[in-house]
Amino acid sequence: MKICLLSWEFPPRIVGGIARHVYGLAKALAKHGHDVGVVTLDFPGTPSYEEVEGFKVYRSKTEVGHPNFLTWAFLFNHFLEKELATANKDSNFDLIHIHDWLVAPAGIGFKQFLNKPLVCTMHSTEFGRSSLNNPDSYMIDGMEWWACFEATRVVVTTNSMKGEICGHFHVPGDKVDVIPNAIEVEKFNVEVDYRAIRGRFGIGDHEKLVLFVGRLVPQKGIEYLIRAMPRISWRFPEVKLVIVGEGWMRSHLEWLANQSGQSWRINFAGFISDKDLLALAKSADVMVVPSVYEPFGIVALEGMAAGTPVVASQVGGLAEVVEHDKTGVYVYPRSPDSIAWGIERILSDSGYRDWLIKNAHEAVNKRFSWEIVANQTIEVYKRVLGER
Repeated sequence: MKICLLSWEFPPRIVGGIARHVYGLAKALAKHGHDVGVVTLDFPGTPSYEEVEGFKVYRSKTEVGHPNFLTWAFLFNHFLEKELATANKDSNFDLIHIHDWLVAPAGIGFKQFLNKPLVCTMHSTEFGRSSLNNPDSYMIDGMEWWACFEATRVVVTTNSMKGEICGHFHVPGDKVDVIPNAIEVEKFNVEVDYRAIRGRFGIGDHEKLVLFVGRLVPQKGIEYLIRAMPRISWRFPEVKLVIVGEGWMRSHLEWLANQSGQSWRINFAGFISDKDLLALAKSADVMVVPSVYEPFGIVALEGMAAGTPVVASQVGGLAEVVEHDKTGVYVYPRSPDSIAWGIERILSDSGYRDWLIKNAHEAVNKRFSWEIVANQTIEVYKRVLGER
């Protein structure tokens, strides 16, 4: 098959989880012998065209910008449409697979103009993220509905997201396929210098490292983790928290850390390289995912693959990724006391910690590899092409 993957973010432009998802899927599909082209936005220092891991990458130069994100999104779709035309001349794609609403206008235009089938993966919804609390949210919500309506098949990563899509957008259930997210398990099979990486982030040999990775936005629930620190530190005075990621809530979260009296044990590390993130994940004592809304929870998977026990809110897709008391520990969302309990449960029992790590590693290899996800996605493509 000749497959076009369309995404506004793709490495090295990494904003959320979509970039790594598209990269992993493209690489796996190419390994299966398919002709894969990724069309995405340009990024400083990257070529407009290159071949990576057996697939092609076309980067569109966005020649007009705008400070308003929605306006910019509609502008870059115009340039993506032109890049799609160039890529299609090379490959004559059989279908296009878009990822989220941000590229829906270009993908739908491709579908209509060339009469090619459209597959859409919805990684999350604006309704779930914000509950539609302003005019921009309603616009995004409409774009998401439009993408689902125009798509021949809609792909989601969890049954929780399927319920959200079908319930909110009234998409027929038999139009939606559930295919989990995945990670490159092999990249976690590396040796790291635990002492060196922990030392760089201010963690001593005798101290316990609690790690959070994600965007600093309300749906990630970081404030509840920060509020849990006084209780955790009462029982484990040697505990330290490293927060990796950026977002518009950072200043508020730093203020909250100061108010808690725990700021000296909380390190806001910002963005760090993938290499450092991998080493830090493998060196942590606990990975915490305290989200209040999470369609999937790729960070939880990464913690499981890294051999780090995971504490996760029992919400959305996280409840399908982590199995309580077997591959991780569930806690209540928005509850500092529950989060503290989950962390203490792991830090206080090394045997229990080892049990979680063993089970989590087995689950990741069995359910969440790109080989498995690629096979399931190919079946969706075959169904789409067979229905025409």
